[in-house]
This record gives sequence, structure tokens and C-alpha cells, in this order.
Amino acid sequence: MTSEQNPAPETSAEDGPRPGRLTAAAALAGLEGAALAVGGAYMLIAGLAGSPDNPEQAITGGVTLLVLALLPLLAARGLLARKSWSRGPAIITQIMALPVAYTLLQADSLAIPGGIVLAVVAITALVLLVNPQTTRALGIRTPGGAQESK
Repeated sequence: MTSEQNPAPETSAEDGPRPGRLTAAAALAGLEGAALAVGGAYMLIAGLAGSPDNPEQAITGGVTLLVLALLPLLAARGLLARKSWSRGPAIITQIMALPVAYTLLQADSLAIPGGIVLAVVAITALVLLVNPQTTRALGIRTPGGAQESK
């Protein structure tokens, strides 16, 4: 076998170890997806058991949360696999979480600590996702990087 028959593989975003920032962003997205799935399952079960005031609304809310949980869970899986497409859904998830956190912070109840946690998680994940090291690890070219390669 000569080197002509087996050319050296080109360098890709998957060369080297996965940056810790990327792993942390994936973990936070996965945590959000898991929380949505647990909340959705709880609402769905409560609706089916007939314990809430409006079972139909609880069932609809539960199914909605379960479907919404797919976005951060798929994004987390894509981030761990270093798929460049996964950063978009992960960023969208964090942007969607910020108004929810704000709403929780406006509550006059035990929801305030949940709002604080959600806001911290969303902002931290956003910072990790836009980090240049994360962008390079996912193989995403920046506008300045695209000009340099010409």
C-alpha cells in the first residue's frame, strides 16, 4: 500500500479532544431538555390521572413540553458529536429560555429561584456556544475566518 492509495485524512473539526466548553454547552442543553421532558411527563400524567383543574389543558401542556424537549436534547447530542448544525438549535433554546426565566423572576412565589437558575444556565450556555473555541471545534467558519482563507 502506498501513500497514493491511502491519502492522509484531511484535518477536520473532529481532530483532537473535544473542548471542555463544547462539552459543558452540550451538558447544559441536555439538562434543559431533560427538565422539559420531566415537566412534560409530570403534566401529562397529572392530566391523564384527572387531578388538575383542567385535565385537557394539562395533557396539552404536557405533550407540548415533551415535544419542546426534543430541541435541546437533539442539540446536545449534536454538540457532543461536533455537528455544526447543532449550535443553531442550542442557541435558539437558550434565547427561548430567557423570557421564561424573566417571567419566573416576576412571580411572587417559589418560582423565583427557578428563574434565577434558568437565567444563569441560559446565559452560561450562550457564552459557551458563541465562544471562538467552540465555534472552531464545530467547524463553523466566522466571517473574518472566511476572508482569511481566500
